[in-house]
Amino acid sequence: GPSLTKQLPLLKKYASKATIFCADSSYPILAKHGIKPDYVCMLERTEITAEFFNHDFGEFDKDIVFVCAGVVHPKAIEYLKGRNRKYLIIPRYLYFPIYIKLKYFDFLYNTPSVAHMACYLSLHLNHKNIIFIGQDLAYAENGNSHPDDYQNSANYESQMYEHILTEAYGGKKEIKTHEVWIFFKQILEAMIIKYHITTYNCTEGGARIEGTIEKPFLWACENLLHKDLNKPFEKLEPLSL
Repeated sequence: GPSLTKQLPLLKKYASKATIFCADSSYPILAKHGIKPDYVCMLERTEITAEFFNHDFGEFDKDIVFVCAGVVHPKAIEYLKGRNRKYLIIPRYLYFPIYIKLKYFDFLYNTPSVAHMACYLSLHLNHKNIIFIGQDLAYAENGNSHPDDYQNSANYESQMYEHILTEAYGGKKEIKTHEVWIFFKQILEAMIIKYHITTYNCTEGGARIEGTIEKPFLWACENLLHKDLNKPFEKLEPLSL
């Protein structure tokens, strides 16, 4: 979301102290600012989404794990293979993967957006705290739908849907959003309730996400991120049937 831009300097400062799950659309933005994510997630099946991987960032990509849903556009995998990036594919909970018994590797459940996918993975990797940044689920005050450096322009979705109002971060006003973001927000809220995991919303903007603890990102960094992690994380060996 639009609020990501203002959090980038702090994210860069504390990147070594947190596991960073990055949406595909944010991957080129983080690369531009020299912030290496640990996991980059891609969920959607469109070709325009695959283009987020059509970059050559050289050594920056070393030790990043690219996690793709089984329905992503074939070009996404071509781009990953072409530059020898580490990736894995996880099936979504759909009839075909169930039919061919891919359940042995589990599925992506309740993941209508890449943000939900990242949240789902962090839960199953047993993280104790989740910190949201850039999770606006609403338009910025200037009408932008995405960060300034977004590959397809900051106002990519600004006029795509009818605008509606929802409670804003902080609870003191209402903010413009649209029905798809409201749906995404409701699924996130349901996940927080279901999994009982402490979730901090440090977006400092956008829509209020019920069940999260709203804190400034600086507070979360200073109070939760105390030591450097042993990065890169341990390499996992491929599984097979």
